[in-house]
Amino acid sequence: MPLLTPYQLGRFQLSHRIVLAPLTRCRAYNALPQPHAAIYYAQRTTPGCLLISEATGISESASGYPCTPGIWSQEQIEAWKPVVKAVHDKGGYFFCQIWHAGRVSHTAYQSNGAAPVSSTNKRIRHGKVTLPSGNEQADYSTPRALTTEEIPQYVEQFRIAARNAIEAGFDGVDIHGAHGYLIDQFLKDGVNDRTDEYGGSIENRCRFAMEVVEAVAKEIGSSRLGIRISPFADFADATDSDPVALGVQFATSLNKYNLLYMHCVEPRMKAAGEIETDQSSWPIRKAYKNSFSVGGGFTMADGNEAIRSGKADRVEFGRLFLANPDFVKRFALGAPLNKYKREFFYTQDPVIGYTDYPFLEQQNLQEDLKNLKDLNLKAF
Repeated sequence: MPLLTPYQLGRFQLSHRIVLAPLTRCRAYNALPQPHAAIYYAQRTTPGCLLISEATGISESASGYPCTPGIWSQEQIEAWKPVVKAVHDKGGYFFCQIWHAGRVSHTAYQSNGAAPVSSTNKRIRHGKVTLPSGNEQADYSTPRALTTEEIPQYVEQFRIAARNAIEAGFDGVDIHGAHGYLIDQFLKDGVNDRTDEYGGSIENRCRFAMEVVEAVAKEIGSSRLGIRISPFADFADATDSDPVALGVQFATSLNKYNLLYMHCVEPRMKAAGEIETDQSSWPIRKAYKNSFSVGGGFTMADGNEAIRSGKADRVEFGRLFLANPDFVKRFALGAPLNKYKREFFYTQDPVIGYTDYPFLEQQNLQEDLKNLKDLNLKAF
């Protein structure tokens, strides 16, 4: 099975090609990683595996969801250390995804009720934002477009966050450039309506991302740095008129920085086994010269085919890995998978829908006990 073959990712010898995708879980109270995060990530660690953390804020203004962790303060660095250690103790590699939500936010998340920042002053029209209480929803706030002169401040925040992640013990950093958040708000022409050097052409719209990449690479080294993009996605009204051209230009621009990897979120497949849409990450894969991973609704069969065909070097799994802490083992054995509980994806409970998904051994024991009980009942 191609996904279970080893892979040399720069200095990291991976024992297989299954990666835990970054997943927002909303259980970091007061923006601090909690002890239950150490349990959650350790549960999903196998020797020689790669895990990418949940999106982690680069500043106090970076969030747009309740109880998301940060990496801008010394207190947060210290809080991350035991979580990282839990992964390392089981032989895994752990990258911190650093992130700014941009306009995918609300004034309730901002100091003194300020407007969230973005590439634009256009508000997200579809969907609702969950407020910090976790119990209320509201319309997204109207953002404030960053001035040209302000943009270097945000590049600097990414750089410092990356430095802090390494201090916390992470093996590397993953820049979140996807899913409608701040970097994606600069990339997509459906959002970016700027007339300065950060707007207009694809090259200009990639400028902010490349400045972040360059700053972070200089800080921690390109061999410990990856980035995620989603040119085909339309999360938070972030659309582009030509996502393939955007992705190819992004990959081409990225090549000169010699990053460890690039990750592209694929267009969703209609159903397992069906032919994908006419839009595909193949042209982006061909344009990018270094290691390439994909994600986005992959089944195990899809993932094997992506590796077999050369479309990707690794596949990131989210919901399946979330619901199956021993996902790699189940995959190897062809064992049935737990079903994920969507209603608990973004709740703040430290156990339910987080660390309580059963391992295969637990399920087998429960089944054996049930069978034994049934036999005893029949005996009487």
